[in-house]
Amino acid sequence: MSNELRTPLTQSRGSSFLKACFNGTNAFLGAGLVTLPYALSRGGWLSLVLLFLISIITFYTAILLKKCMDSDPSITSYLDIAERAFGKTARIIVLIILSTELYLVAVGLIILESDSLYKLFPKFGIKLGSLLICGRQSFVLVTALIILPTMLITEMSILSYVSATGVFCCLIIVGSIVCVGAFGGVGYHASGDLLNAGGLPTAVSLYIFCFAGHAIIPSIYISMRDKNQFSKVVFFSFLLITITCMVTAVTGYLMYGDGVESQITLNLPTTEVSARVAIYTILLIPIARYALMVTPVANAIEGGLSEDYKNWRSVKLLIRMALLVSSTAVAYVFPYYETLMAIVGSLFTVSVSFVLPCMCYLKLSACYRSWNYKLLGSVGIIAFGTLVGVLGTYSSIAELVQEY
Repeated sequence: MSNELRTPLTQSRGSSFLKACFNGTNAFLGAGLVTLPYALSRGGWLSLVLLFLISIITFYTAILLKKCMDSDPSITSYLDIAERAFGKTARIIVLIILSTELYLVAVGLIILESDSLYKLFPKFGIKLGSLLICGRQSFVLVTALIILPTMLITEMSILSYVSATGVFCCLIIVGSIVCVGAFGGVGYHASGDLLNAGGLPTAVSLYIFCFAGHAIIPSIYISMRDKNQFSKVVFFSFLLITITCMVTAVTGYLMYGDGVESQITLNLPTTEVSARVAIYTILLIPIARYALMVTPVANAIEGGLSEDYKNWRSVKLLIRMALLVSSTAVAYVFPYYETLMAIVGSLFTVSVSFVLPCMCYLKLSACYRSWNYKLLGSVGIIAFGTLVGVLGTYSSIAELVQEY
């Protein structure tokens, strides 16, 4: 099995404070940003309280991961933390959870790309003999072909530099959306609902997905020149992430109200320059990040092979091609981006960002042996995460059944 799962990050030993902040922000900000106005429309204005609560909880659990690492200097990854706390079986389980999460996010990137391309070119189609593939499905295949060259790169260190565009892309998208509302004739006139209890599970699941990135926290901590500044790094990173999420959610909801699409970019008028900037920028994210999402999954599969095959380049490429083909097939038959991201948020991100950090901290620090505020806080987060996870997963699956 692979020793470590890494998500997009530019890594080096002795990272400065600013670079560590950049890496932390880059690990969290991503394609989930465009679903936030839709999430707010599902939960209502009061659901923003839960978005803020989620940011506080995930900030706290990031600090817990740092404390877990301080308990044993040999710990260098999220998987190491799980193994030190609960043994090798826990390491394998966490590896499966992280790999599945990354794979589903990769599927979501293909869906996001195909939806955005279809928005720009609604009349496009592919004709293969007597077979005509039209609409969004045709762009799923086009997206796979666009991504294909990035799958030929098997070195994570090379791919990580591509991900550096992530933060800038997200900020450009947010700025473009604000410009469309202010200067594109759309305005900020929608009132929206104060609270929609029925849509809260989906809203919370999508909020949680935007704070998925805890698997990379240990890598950021290890790479820092001054580890005493880690808490400040996490604070400033989460502050920027929370502000960006709030601005995106509020702006998009004020622009389109309950009529907002699952991806805010699908609402934007293509005649506006700022709207086109947002749409074209969102097209870059799947291209830049797909291989970064899939590479750790491929590494995990390679780790299970015998020594005779795991270092063969042909085997590495075959595994990556299989992942690309399978994820393309899933995206082709499963076009519901918001539902997929809600499932990832409620099932996998809850586990990695809420439940596991608290459980590992309680075990490694021995706080569970007596009642104290740390134990109560961790148990409360575990209970909240479990409740949100169960309700969010059930709600997402129920909606999926209705859509089909």
